[in-house]
Amino acid sequence: MKILVTGVSGQLGFDVVREGNKYGFEMYGTGSKELDITNKENVCEYINKVKPDVIVHCAAYTAVDKAEDYKEDCYDVNTNGTKYLAEAAKQIDAKFIYISTDYVFDGLGDAPFNEADIPNPIGQYGITKFEGEMVVRSILEKYFIVRISWVFGLNGNNFIKTMLRLSETRDELNIVGDQFGSPTYTVDLSHLLLQMAQTEKYGIYHASNEGFCSWAEFSQEIFNQANKTVKVHSITTEEYPTRAIRPKNSRLSKQKLVDAGFNQLPTWENALSRYLVELEKEVK
Repeated sequence: MKILVTGVSGQLGFDVVREGNKYGFEMYGTGSKELDITNKENVCEYINKVKPDVIVHCAAYTAVDKAEDYKEDCYDVNTNGTKYLAEAAKQIDAKFIYISTDYVFDGLGDAPFNEADIPNPIGQYGITKFEGEMVVRSILEKYFIVRISWVFGLNGNNFIKTMLRLSETRDELNIVGDQFGSPTYTVDLSHLLLQMAQTEKYGIYHASNEGFCSWAEFSQEIFNQANKTVKVHSITTEEYPTRAIRPKNSRLSKQKLVDAGFNQLPTWENALSRYLVELEKEVK
């Protein structure tokens, strides 16, 4: 099976290619230098040249705060880029896996959002990612839309790396404690996406590691597992204002994954422990 992955320089794209190679698939990883997804002609030419069986679209404009000031750039990548790729996928009859986000929801309430809940994004990033979803659904039939949250992987920056870096110079930290979700390890997620690619169980899915926590709880577990002595003070969202509004409830129900026969991802605590081991290897 020939699989094209966009966003190979990001956390998820990097691991999808790496894990796909382990599976023995013919993997093509592209960054913006190889494939400018905002250029329709470039996309059409590249996809028709490679002719992949599956396109895993990980590339995205993910700078949530910056997106509020550079709305057109965000729209160009997340909506137009997705449209051009979906159109190219249709031309060659390729399966299409679109990586979406918890940010398509408004974050209200305490119950986990399921796939049938109506999205109501509250910021430019979420709006453009949801528009990407609608584009995929309007153009394709052979698609998977996979909403993910709180991603961490080896390639690139993430919350865990930030916490570990801060622990070197700080013994106390204020961390938001009223935003809840599920941390997601890109290696675990990659295995699920590659499993999906081999099926025809199309549709919208939610995918993250099992269990929920707040950012404060997540940071405390990071320090506990990494044997760092840092006191975490839980603060409110209002006490840590940002340019873009963050959803307070990013809990996602993964029941549809189970019903479809896909493998559930391990708990986020388990994923964190394996990730810290990988980080340690990288340092050595």
